[in-house]
Amino acid sequence: MNILNNIVWKFKGVTVYALVGESGTGKSFRAKLLAQKYGIDVIIDDGLLIQDDKIIAGHSAKRESTFLAAVRVALFDDKEDRDAVARVLQKKKSVKKILILGTSEKMVNKIALRLQLPAPSKIIKIDEIATQEEIDLAIRSRRIEGKHVIPVPAIEIKRSYPQIFYNTVKVFLRRKNKTPDSKIYEKSVVRPEFSKKGRIEISEAALSQMVMHCVSEFDKQIRVKKLTIKTDTRGYRFIITIDVPFGMQLTGTIHTMQKYIIDNIERYTGILIEEVSIVIDKIMQ
Repeated sequence: MNILNNIVWKFKGVTVYALVGESGTGKSFRAKLLAQKYGIDVIIDDGLLIQDDKIIAGHSAKRESTFLAAVRVALFDDKEDRDAVARVLQKKKSVKKILILGTSEKMVNKIALRLQLPAPSKIIKIDEIATQEEIDLAIRSRRIEGKHVIPVPAIEIKRSYPQIFYNTVKVFLRRKNKTPDSKIYEKSVVRPEFSKKGRIEISEAALSQMVMHCVSEFDKQIRVKKLTIKTDTRGYRFIITIDVPFGMQLTGTIHTMQKYIIDNIERYTGILIEEVSIVIDKIMQ
């Protein structure tokens, strides 16, 4: 199905771009600048489909009361929501370039897949278009003040999400050597409920319990001997050392178990798992 979607979109001449960076590093603030640079028609950011400074589909993850719920919205976890956004995209015959914002390559690829779009052909990292000083300033604004940016004018947010509206910021956009095209672009600053309450973190101990439960639920004969959890800017990585019973069909079973662990933990926590590595230590008689 995904291969067919890729062919269809390629036939339409549609290109997908992605802007990747950790949460709070200023992706939404710079989305319009990037869209102008590459002539991008549509932006997909935190559950919203944005075109010509207007929200044309979806609903904002910023309206959610908890951080994990916001992540699920940003990932278009709800089938009804993502199908509605996908239908709008498919009807947009004039759209040739789409920009997806996300915290990792895995996240933007997952969003593209769920919206029936081809995988991004060009991935831009936030540190390629912003200085470290600008990124640090954005992170401080997010962590200390709880401020988030939505790349649409205040009138759009006041109409749809007045309860979280905080302020506006205006940016002067100028096309190189084309002064007549210069204009003031307005972005909205919001303070979601989950930002006021503080972020919810998941400890390694809790994640370890989830992994153990998933393995046991998948096959009680498999024993977990060791579990290592690593995190980086792209997401979580699990290294699981196991003992398996003699006679088990390893290749297919282990691959299925990896997918089972990823799908279940991502579904219930909202976090992104970049990799699950399985190390078989012993074949039990």
